[in-house]
Amino acid sequence: MTTRRRILQWSGAALAAAALPRLASAQNWPTKPIRAIVPFTPGSTTDVVGRIVLNELSTALGQNIVVENRSGAGGSIGTAVAAKAEPDGYTILINASAYSVAPAVYPNLPYDASRDFSGVAVFGVVPNVTLISPSKGIKTLKELLESAKKRPMTFASAGVGSATHWAAERLLLSAGVKATHVPYKGGPEALTDVMTGRVDFMCTGIGSGLSFIRSGKLIPLAVSTVKRSSALPDVPTTIEAGYPNSDFSFWNGLLVPAKTPRSIVTRLHAETQKVLRSPAVVEKFKPLAMEPMPLTPAEFDALIKKEIENNIALAKAVGLKFN
Repeated sequence: MTTRRRILQWSGAALAAAALPRLASAQNWPTKPIRAIVPFTPGSTTDVVGRIVLNELSTALGQNIVVENRSGAGGSIGTAVAAKAEPDGYTILINASAYSVAPAVYPNLPYDASRDFSGVAVFGVVPNVTLISPSKGIKTLKELLESAKKRPMTFASAGVGSATHWAAERLLLSAGVKATHVPYKGGPEALTDVMTGRVDFMCTGIGSGLSFIRSGKLIPLAVSTVKRSSALPDVPTTIEAGYPNSDFSFWNGLLVPAKTPRSIVTRLHAETQKVLRSPAVVEKFKPLAMEPMPLTPAEFDALIKKEIENNIALAKAVGLKFN
């Protein structure tokens, strides 16, 4: 009996000793540069937003943050790289709503979006807006969707599984109508064809379409947030227009590998929130029409879980099939 007790004591001591280096490391974090993986191309909305925040966060943490763009497959390639990283706080992931869309688009992801990451902070939300060319002669969202019941209609997106694709599908499902999806390699190309009238409409981030709205080249029919956007206060929401469960917003935020010490997650969250409230960041976010979304890490995790469930259900509801 004595021998067994000694073995258990030694085992417990060994486990505690093994945990000490990681605990000490978490308490001293960060002591070296941090790698931030952005799973989208340089210049993309997520990349631009991420760099604005990371520039200030680097100063707050007293360490360089090196951005590494790993684009492809709707953000899943770079996300997979981050999932395999050591959970020590020295690899962070800057992602967007595409993170919760990926499980519905790519059935064989090399990571589990529900379990392999922990949410740290949401930088903000970019409201989506439904845009159409003045040449179409349509002035309201109801007119657009009623027209879709009477004749074939098309909508543009920045690619299959993108937020612009998903926002439109969610709206069409709510309205009970169909339209043909026309995917493009990126948002600018898609917007160009909407402006020329080659494609009927597009649901995209306000920041991408604001200059075209102000110049009169595109008409905003509705925003997809629950409340109206401060960037377009006179434009109704899709819900106000009579389409429940049609809201879809494009968030950007910071995540870390799931086993990252909670002390590091807590520190990262606190410092990021300070950065997001700083005048410099608030000012830089204005042209992007970013709306604040101050969630706790637990609330962020809950949001992701809910979105994954909703997106998988949406894919099934509208019969979307992907390879």
